Amino acid sequence: MQDPVRLSASSKLRDGAPGPTADELRDAERFAREILPSASRTFAISIRVLPGVLGRAVLASYLICRIADTIEDERTMEPAEKVARLDELLACFDGAERVEQFVAGLPVLTGNQDHIRLVRESGRVFVLFRSLPPRTRAHVRRWVTEMVVGMQRIVLRHPDGIRIQTLEEFREYCYYVAGTVGYLLTDLWHEHSAGIDAPRYESLRRRAQAFGQALQTVNILKDVAQDAADENSVYIPEEALRRYGSAQAHILSPEFVRQNHAAVKEMIELAWRDLDEARAYLLDLPRRAVPVRLFCVFPLLFAYATLRELTRTTAMLAPGGSPRITRGEVKRLLAGGTLLIMSNRGLRWLAERAGGGGMGGYSPSALAAGGSTE
Repeated sequence: MQDPVRLSASSKLRDGAPGPTADELRDAERFAREILPSASRTFAISIRVLPGVLGRAVLASYLICRIADTIEDERTMEPAEKVARLDELLACFDGAERVEQFVAGLPVLTGNQDHIRLVRESGRVFVLFRSLPPRTRAHVRRWVTEMVVGMQRIVLRHPDGIRIQTLEEFREYCYYVAGTVGYLLTDLWHEHSAGIDAPRYESLRRRAQAFGQALQTVNILKDVAQDAADENSVYIPEEALRRYGSAQAHILSPEFVRQNHAAVKEMIELAWRDLDEARAYLLDLPRRAVPVRLFCVFPLLFAYATLRELTRTTAMLAPGGSPRITRGEVKRLLAGGTLLIMSNRGLRWLAERAGGGGMGGYSPSALAAGGSTE
């Protein structure tokens, strides 16, 4: 694990500042829930199951991270400007005036129009943040700051587009953009879930980084072609590609598919190991923390099914290609995860089915057979 950024005394939250009004909060929540599916369909499903303040905290956190990610991916910005804009984003934690300054200073953005809209409406997202209890705000600020500082380092290291060179650098990147999220979520579970006491929190924390990074690795493998074509980013390490006679410059070249796929298979094996750690994180959550278990189980099952498809195709190495799981399977995994949420044995069985079983593996009779509790 990297050394996390610590907040200085001067950067602590201004708890004396007035919170948002009830009307402001209602407007912010409406906007956030409306735009969330455009930011991530998977997490839109998961966040909906979290109640009250916990749900609002995760919603605000996710959207702030998406704002940072949109700035990092903006192809018209030079690295120094990205770093400056990300600094301005972090300053938004200090109050509404800083958010107004951040939005007013934004240049013209390109790319996904929903993501651009989200950045332009940052004020509403930070209304959600300011509505949270002080301790919750501190968790969000700490880990989002850690993520953004890591993004800045990577942007400056790769001024002409991200080109990951080694497995160690790949791990570092995944820590910043996803491992931090695992720690943030674990801190929020501890604060807002009565069943997660101090010993359970420490146990979860040992796997928190792996939980976030596992999901990120699967997304990277799924989106190799899209990242290279749309965002000028290649995350498959150059050292791995060179071992098989290719290079990042040939990542989408048809004549190098065999070599590129050999390198990708190394990353797929890594992802399988990480997903097993992520599954152990899920199963370590207490059974009575049902909303938290539901939040974690859905993206984990989708990741297992997506990784299964990645082992069967080279589509992710062709322009416009990306393996997908069908809507029918998504529905069956949602139903199965919900039905078996109280059973560790059942969830373990379902994850194994998603990772290697066929579509018929999610029939009602199969789910019933797999769902006996421990």
